[in-house]
Amino acid sequence: MNKQVPVAYMMFGMLFTVCLIVANIVGQKLITVAGIDVTAGLLIFPVTYIVNDLIAEVWGYRKMRLIIWTGFMMNFMVVLIFRISIWAPASKFFHNQQAFELILHNTERITVASFIAFLFGSFLNAYVMSKMKILQHGRHFSIRAVASTIVGEGADSLVFFTIAFSGILHRHELMILILTQTGLKTAYEILALPVTNYVVKRVKKHEKTNVFDNKISYNPFKIKDI
Repeated sequence: MNKQVPVAYMMFGMLFTVCLIVANIVGQKLITVAGIDVTAGLLIFPVTYIVNDLIAEVWGYRKMRLIIWTGFMMNFMVVLIFRISIWAPASKFFHNQQAFELILHNTERITVASFIAFLFGSFLNAYVMSKMKILQHGRHFSIRAVASTIVGEGADSLVFFTIAFSGILHRHELMILILTQTGLKTAYEILALPVTNYVVKRVKKHEKTNVFDNKISYNPFKIKDI
């Protein structure tokens, strides 16, 4: 097994994880985009799918699988530290406990929903990228980048809002949220495509690699298979 880790792969993996964690923090705030209320996580979360596309395109599904689970575990650790920090007795000199909890605390239901949605969306995105690359013989990156985002972001939104808000919002309202989030995140991907295309080409040239996932296992739990 090749245990060498390319610097570019490591850097993009770090970017993926940081964007995931930051999105979960800023996601507490609601902002307005084109008259639509969305979470501030929209500003950064789609970058995780762009990086997902890039890693799956250059290094393949197996390398992306490792990054997805690494991001999941790092995010879990951050959430755990947030909870411990909130529960820890505050110093008499600290007067912002309520604000601290407001920003860093999510309900258990929201937390579980975000974790499960992330796994579904990320793995589906990488799977679609991998399969379409083989079918397209490596051509038309833009098409599979957009298609994988629609599938991945759609699954992410579907799973998250269904788990987080079923029984709270009506089905019609849930569907509007799911479609709106998927549409906006896909639009983000399309707007970023010129930059994504450029970066993918440069990374392939620099790394001298362009992996096709022939005869691999798509089992998301085969983490050791890299």
